[in-house]
Amino acid sequence: MSHTTDKLKDAGQRIADNVAHAADWVKEKTGVGPGRAEGSDAGVAGIRAHMDVIASCGKKIGVVDHLDGNVIKLTKDSFGDDQHHYVPTSMVDHVDRHVHLNKNSEEAAQWCSTDASTCGLVG
Repeated sequence: MSHTTDKLKDAGQRIADNVAHAADWVKEKTGVGPGRAEGSDAGVAGIRAHMDVIASCGKKIGVVDHLDGNVIKLTKDSFGDDQHHYVPTSMVDHVDRHVHLNKNSEEAAQWCSTDASTCGLVG
């Protein structure tokens, strides 16, 4: 192997290590924690800001802004219309590193609302 190839491999490994460290830091700061395994269930109380919201079909439908009573407020950029949308917590199947819903993306879109008081009533 050439000296240049060794240097490139070493640089690549350092980058990978730094990315893993940064991901762990973000998990710690968002309250997700590195110990939360995919498929485990923290319940609705485990919902934290910046978690991805995943429909039952596997499609990401948004990002948590915060939990607001019995609704999840999604970030304004989740739907691309610069408005907050709300998802009822009754749609939550389980919470691990993500919020997993019990509805597919089309059903979830029907239940989502831009008004927290009517969220879950339109589906």
